[in-house]
Amino acid sequence: MVFILGLMFQVTSPWATKFIALQHNVTIEVADEPTQFFYTNGIQDLCVVFFYFLICIVIHAIVQEFVIDKVNKRLHLSKTRHSRFTESGQLLVFYLVSVAWGGHIIYRENILTNFMSLWEGYPDDHTQMVFMYKFFFITQISYWLHTFPELYFQKVRKEDWAARIQYAGLYLVFVTAAYVTNLTRVALVLLVIHYTVEAMLHASRLLHFADKTEMATKGFLAFNVLFTLGRLLTIVIAVLTFWYGLALSDNQGLDVETGNFNTNLIRVNCLAAICLLQAWMMWQFITYHLRRRREAAPAKPVVKKTAAKKQTKPKEKKT
Repeated sequence: MVFILGLMFQVTSPWATKFIALQHNVTIEVADEPTQFFYTNGIQDLCVVFFYFLICIVIHAIVQEFVIDKVNKRLHLSKTRHSRFTESGQLLVFYLVSVAWGGHIIYRENILTNFMSLWEGYPDDHTQMVFMYKFFFITQISYWLHTFPELYFQKVRKEDWAARIQYAGLYLVFVTAAYVTNLTRVALVLLVIHYTVEAMLHASRLLHFADKTEMATKGFLAFNVLFTLGRLLTIVIAVLTFWYGLALSDNQGLDVETGNFNTNLIRVNCLAAICLLQAWMMWQFITYHLRRRREAAPAKPVVKKTAAKKQTKPKEKKT
């Protein structure tokens, strides 16, 4: 409300605008063509991220109050299940919105029909973003940043802090790094793939908590297949982009002013980070299922070996 009220006064309007409106806009005028408006990244994006970080907290509270809490009251869940249901509900809403939003951008940018656009024209064509494209990444950074104060607002148990901080921190680091280095196209595709898989997981968890066992089982089976395919597809896209596409580009070198981060060191580190993350996730997936199989296996009866009694022959009496 402070920033919105700031727009109403001439003195504070320029400052409030820096927090509400997207910054670093670029206008391209071509003869006999309509004027095009694009955006780039820059230091002033920190102000916008801070504002939408607050907006994410407000939206989180609205979804919690009017949707998730009402469902929780009907299900009468325990404290542990209540916390997990709340987490899955919030993440499912975010993942579904992000997949729909990101899929629309992929369609508008013709990335599926021109897959080589993930690396072609870097960095010139990648630094210029339309409004919804840039706003998508600003929202992503703001959302994962807001998960840290939500640990306090939602009164999350201290035992669950480590896991939530871990995945929120990974999301924040990878999305921010892609935004700063202008690798947003490959990041957009990888996020849509990953969010689709995670949406299936959390939808299945919600069905499980609601005692929809049969539907939840089918959902978990679908997640197992999608998870493996998602990891494989992510590695293939990362290798094609960093190992072949950007490596064969004529425009290589480090130039922060033009937004060019196409160096061998950065490419190798990006590829290694993505592949190591996928390997770690796959390892966690395999160990989880192995542990579940051991827990579900019937306990073998313990056979106690009893020492056989020795039968002694009666001694013959000497006559």
